[in-house]
Amino acid sequence: MSTPLLETYDLTFGYPERPPLLAGLSLCLTAEDQVGLIGANGSGKTTLLRLLTGLERPQRGQIFFCGKEVRSEAQFRQLRLAVGYCLQNAEDQLFYPTVLDDVAFGPLNQGLPAPEARLRAEETLALLGLDNFAHRLTHRLSGGEMRLVALAGILAMRPRLLLLDEPTTGLDPATRERLMGILHTLPTAKLIISHDWDFLAATTTRFLVLEGGRLHEDVQLHPHSHIHAHPLGATCHSHD
Repeated sequence: MSTPLLETYDLTFGYPERPPLLAGLSLCLTAEDQVGLIGANGSGKTTLLRLLTGLERPQRGQIFFCGKEVRSEAQFRQLRLAVGYCLQNAEDQLFYPTVLDDVAFGPLNQGLPAPEARLRAEETLALLGLDNFAHRLTHRLSGGEMRLVALAGILAMRPRLLLLDEPTTGLDPATRERLMGILHTLPTAKLIISHDWDFLAATTTRFLVLEGGRLHEDVQLHPHSHIHAHPLGATCHSHD
């Protein structure tokens, strides 16, 4: 059995005068896991990712990273250097004027000298097919471009685990396919929140359902058919 990378025990979190959003939630992720996280709107999926990275604190429960409990802000800062969290709104993650500076920020924060951080950023942009983005202004990128650059900023840190919150939101079909291909070939452990079933099927190998404040394993895929429509639908085509 693989060694746990990130674990939670009995996580409980809620807001005043409301039922607990998370109620005794436990989770175990290994370095080999490629997990899709699904659940109804408001079920607590984003809250869980914020708890895992220390942006929110549980009212009860424990979080362990590589076998060590994480409690203090200093400990969560170290965790965030190894766990890449891509926010649902990519524009909230970009804060440097140029793409290269933004992607290099993470490696710099990890302690790499400036020339090495720049090289790491350039290599990561090349990996994502964004070589010509280095000197573009982040505030002039499209929504899909911002999402890819935000992912580049995370990948430049060589994370051991990726946490992605609705990564296909607002993407055009071409950019979605591009992102799907990148994540499919990336061996890094992943926990991906999405309502995009086809995307999850292509990028993850098992599913967890967040319902009633707890996680439930959904080990079965359920093949089905449905009527759909899109431009050029009358042209012979296929869906992989």
